[in-house]
Amino acid sequence: MEARKAEERQRNPWLVLAVLCLSFFMTLLDTTIVNIAVPEMAEGLGASVDDILWFVNAYLLLFAALLLLAGRIGDRFGPQRVFLAGLAVFTLASALCGMVDTPGQMIAARAVQGLGAAVMMPQTLVLISAVFPAERRGAAFGVWSAVAGLATVSGPAVGGVVVDVLDWRWIFFINVPLGVAGLVGALLLVPDVRTGRRTPLDLPGAVLATVGLSLLVYGLIEGERYDWGTIEGFVSIPLVLALGAAVLVAFVLHQRARQGRQPLLPFALLRLRRFTVSSSVAGLLLFGSIGGLVPLTLYLQSVLGLSPAEAGLALVPGPLLSVFVAPVAGNLVAKVGGRVLLVPGLLVFGGGIAMMALMIQADSSVWALIPGQLVFGLGMGLVFAPTSTVAMQEVTPPLAGVASGVFTTARQIGAVVGGAAVGAVLSSRLAAEGVPEEAREQAELLAAPAYAEALTEAVRYGLLLAVAVSLVAALLAMLLPAHRPFAAAGPAESAEPDEPAVAGARG
Repeated sequence: MEARKAEERQRNPWLVLAVLCLSFFMTLLDTTIVNIAVPEMAEGLGASVDDILWFVNAYLLLFAALLLLAGRIGDRFGPQRVFLAGLAVFTLASALCGMVDTPGQMIAARAVQGLGAAVMMPQTLVLISAVFPAERRGAAFGVWSAVAGLATVSGPAVGGVVVDVLDWRWIFFINVPLGVAGLVGALLLVPDVRTGRRTPLDLPGAVLATVGLSLLVYGLIEGERYDWGTIEGFVSIPLVLALGAAVLVAFVLHQRARQGRQPLLPFALLRLRRFTVSSSVAGLLLFGSIGGLVPLTLYLQSVLGLSPAEAGLALVPGPLLSVFVAPVAGNLVAKVGGRVLLVPGLLVFGGGIAMMALMIQADSSVWALIPGQLVFGLGMGLVFAPTSTVAMQEVTPPLAGVASGVFTTARQIGAVVGGAAVGAVLSSRLAAEGVPEEAREQAELLAAPAYAEALTEAVRYGLLLAVAVSLVAALLAMLLPAHRPFAAAGPAESAEPDEPAVAGARG
C-alpha cells in the first residue's frame, strides 16, 4: 500500500502543479481584481466610501491573519484535505460575492473568500515539496513563484476586461467554474500526503496569533485612511498597532512556554537560517512589488490617462517575462545555491524599478516604462523562485505546513506594509507639492492636468522607496549560508525532538 502511494505521488507531478497553480492564481488575483471594479460595484450596491474600502480590505485582512493557523491545520489534517476545504469555501464565497444585493453582504462574502484563500494557500508549498523530488523542486517552485507574481499584477487587467465586456459580478462568477475544475483536479491528481502523526492544535496560540495579526494588518490597511490618527473616541491607529504588537509578543511568550509540546510555531523552524532569511527576503520582495505596483498604476491612469484595463495590460510585460525566467532560476538553486542568485537578482529587481522611476515624466509615454519593466521582470524571475526553494530546503515534513504558513504570512505582511508605506509616501509628497487634501483623497480630482507634475514626482518617490527596500533585501540575502547540494538538505536535527522527520513523506 505504501509503495503504491509513493508511486502515485511521483506520477505526473506537473499535472499536480497545474492544479495547484490554477487554484492559488485565483486567490492572488482576487487581492487586486476588485480595485478596478469599485466604481461599478459602488453604484450597483449603493455603497459608501467606507463600504468600498472594505470590499477590498475584508479579503486582505482574513487572508493575512489566518495563514499561520492554516499551515498548522494542514499539518494536522493533511494538506490535500485542507486544500480541498479551502478551495471549496473560496469557490462558494465567490458565487455569493456575485449574487449579493447590499454592501454588508458583499463585505461578509469577501471575508469568507479571504478565509478560503488563507486555508488553501499554505498547502500549495507543502504539496509541491511532497510530489516533486529534490532535483526538480526548484523548477516547480519557480513556476509557483512566476504564477504568483503574474496573478498579483494582472488583477487590474483581467478585472478591467471583464467589467468592460460583461459586468462587475463576473469578476467573481469566473472563479466558480475554475474552482470546480480545481476541486475535480485536486481530487483526481493531488495525493493525500501525511506524516503519520496527528499534530494537536495549540488553540490559545492560534487565538493569540490570529488576533495579533488581525490588529496589525487592520492598522496598516486603515492607517492612511485615518491619517494615522484617531479612528473614533480614544481608539486610534497607533493604539491598534500597539495592541497588535503586544498580542504578538504574548503569542511568542506562549510559544516559548510550549516548545517541546507541539506549539503552533516551533522555534526549531526559526533556527533554520535558510528559512528565516528567505522568509524575510520574501516579505521585502512583496513590499517592493506592491510598492512599485501601486504608484505605477496611479501614474498610468491619473497622469497618462489610460483606462483601468489599459493600465493593467501595461504592467504585464515584466511579470510575463518572469514566468519564463523563474523555473530556470528555481532549478539553478540546486546547482549554485540561493545566495548566488538572490543577491544579484535583487539588485536587478531594484534596478528595474529605478529605471522606471527615472523615466516617468508628466508628458511621457507608456513605452518609456517597457525597458525598466523588462529588467524588473528579469529580477523578479531570478528572486521569487529561489526564495521559495531555499525557504523550504531544510524543512522536514512534520514542519512543512507551519513553515509554509509562516512563509506566506511573511509575504502577505510585506505586501500590506508595502501598500501602506507607499500610500503614506505618496500622500506626504503630494501635500509637499501643494496638492489640496480634497484632490489627494479623490482619484478623479487628482487626475486633473494641473496636478500631473506633482503626482509624477510623488510616484517617483514611491518607486524609490521600493528600490531602497530591494537593496535592504539584497544585503539580507548575503546572510544565507554557503551552497551545499540541495538533495542533502533537510537534516534530521532541523525537526523538533517530538516531531521527527518521516521518511518517504515527500515522495
